[in-house]
Amino acid sequence: MQRRTLVVLAGAQIVGGVGVAVGLALSSLLVFRLSGSEAISGLAGTATVLGAASLAVPTAKASGRGGRRAGLSLAYGAALAGCVISVAAIVLGSWPLLLAGLVLVGGGSAGNLAARYAATDLSPPGHSARHLSLVVWAATIGSVAGPNLAQPAADLAGALDVVPEAGPFTLAGITFAVALGVVVLGLRPDPLLLARATARTDAASGPGGRGERALRQAWEVLRASRAARLALLAIAVSHTAMVSVMSMTPVHLDHGGASVSVIGVVLSLHIAGMFVLSPVVGWLADRVGRVPVLVLGMAQLLAAAALAGTSGEHGVVQITVGLFLLGTGWSCGLVAGSAMLSEAVPIERRPAVQGLSDLLMNVCGASGTVVAGAIVGGLSYGALGVAVGVMVVLCAARLLTSPVSRPISRPRNT
Repeated sequence: MQRRTLVVLAGAQIVGGVGVAVGLALSSLLVFRLSGSEAISGLAGTATVLGAASLAVPTAKASGRGGRRAGLSLAYGAALAGCVISVAAIVLGSWPLLLAGLVLVGGGSAGNLAARYAATDLSPPGHSARHLSLVVWAATIGSVAGPNLAQPAADLAGALDVVPEAGPFTLAGITFAVALGVVVLGLRPDPLLLARATARTDAASGPGGRGERALRQAWEVLRASRAARLALLAIAVSHTAMVSVMSMTPVHLDHGGASVSVIGVVLSLHIAGMFVLSPVVGWLADRVGRVPVLVLGMAQLLAAAALAGTSGEHGVVQITVGLFLLGTGWSCGLVAGSAMLSEAVPIERRPAVQGLSDLLMNVCGASGTVVAGAIVGGLSYGALGVAVGVMVVLCAARLLTSPVSRPISRPRNT
């Protein structure tokens, strides 16, 4: 059942990864062209991250009640609706409507993030990070290809009598529909419900009530678990650093005269860094411990901020290297942190805690993009690199001084 679950989740991640990448990679540039404002362009990343955050708790609530299939279906369905709204916004030339559509498109990210936790429900002891990383890695194909599908997407839009600029969201809508079908038809039996039955856990004791109750239960678990709080901090910082720098890089390169194709290649290599090495990260997290891998991720994020922040508008090679490290650092934070968080809580409370984790992670990311847009608009892209560098150094210091690092290095079955 675990092998089947991993195959289904991997399939959904591949097509879902295309939707997220092709729909979001150029969103800040599209908003910039519609609004003519750098500060407003930063709201594109904010909208999608806020969308992922706002759908994290409903996805967790649906998972707690009906299993992972119900939660993932909700997330991918919302993303499909968001693509339809985004296409209409581009046709009408309305950047506020486009931002509204991007909020729902964030459901694709919420679904992809929730899928990584579904991979751990049936994992044997000591393998959760590896299984989680395999599902994260499956998004590599779609995520790397997505930003380079801008021209084929434009051709597709033309064939459907839609303006070429709406092509990315047209293609994204199709891929989210496919991901929804894969989950609904293939994720049977449901891994969370099966894990609960195997553990003889009453599903009614899980977060199946109101969303407020689920959040309250999650906070109670976090207060009781220092390891869970540390994992949540590392995940949030990794995601905030990645989203902040990545969201403003297309605008920075556009100012230097880089073409859409060049920007697409840079973003593709960044996304490759996020996903392609995740199995290695998962193996390391299971072998050497969660905290050492988290510290390694912070070091890479610091190097990324330094490289990207010190590059000029024409320094495409330096920015590319920096964004690749930004992706690998994010991978360390997400894989090791997610495995650590899942192991720190009992299975009947996992959906609530995992949903709260994604909520806080994306709220921090959304706040980061707002601040990033203001910093780049008011100061410079280099100042953004300094701000991100300070944040990850503080997080690394907390990880290194935490008294829970040694117990976390030996995964246990909960």
